[in-house]
Amino acid sequence: MFELRDVVVSIGEIVVLDHITARVADGGRITAVQGPSGAGKSTLLRLCNRLVSPTSGDVHFRGTPIGALDPIALRRRVGMVFQRPTLFPGSVRDNLLTADPGADPDAMIDVLERSRARAGLLDRDGDALSGGEAQRVCLARTLLTQPEVLLMDEPTSALDPTATRGLEELGRALADEGMPILWVTHDLEQSDRIADERIVLVDGRIARPDELAHYLAREEVDHDHDADPPEDHHHHAGGEPHWTDPIGEESDGRS
Repeated sequence: MFELRDVVVSIGEIVVLDHITARVADGGRITAVQGPSGAGKSTLLRLCNRLVSPTSGDVHFRGTPIGALDPIALRRRVGMVFQRPTLFPGSVRDNLLTADPGADPDAMIDVLERSRARAGLLDRDGDALSGGEAQRVCLARTLLTQPEVLLMDEPTSALDPTATRGLEELGRALADEGMPILWVTHDLEQSDRIADERIVLVDGRIARPDELAHYLAREEVDHDHDADPPEDHHHHAGGEPHWTDPIGEESDGRS
């Protein structure tokens, strides 16, 4: 679906992403983009809908260079949910109409229900919503554009544990319906719950095997878990996630 070929992103003298080559599979799968703070996770995500452009290298979406695609049309095909829910002034209805001014009430109720938000929220003011409700409305607003893929940039970081689990279950349900999702997270336990595949970044690069093991061990120490070998953590409720290596090939973690 997405292919990054030797991608570099620099801001002035700072290299944010350093020669990234990877592929993201199509189909109803969740690919977790992981790594320590400052590793370049959000930048990689933003490359996928042209919120960031590569300094060098190429990004392709379903075989077409992203630079050749109209950015507005691309962002309707590649929807994005940001770290903190941001609603426009007005009601939930007003917010949904910004995504599709021609949407009828049935369509708006449908996306609210798909996002596990109550249909009764339609005429509520956005400022009156809880964090979890606001994030679900932001997701509904994105779904109203009928995207082909979702980009999720740490969408649960501002939510409480109950709302976090609810959004994780929603993401899993959307993937099971066939929606590809790229989900940035720094939380290894979260990726264990939701991910089918993982891309792990360290210092703007795809993590080498030794870096990957160090990252996993360090995170587990931080979470007071036993430091088992990395291969013992290639699982979640839906099966064993794959690891995406520096050339984009996949391993089931058992080799």
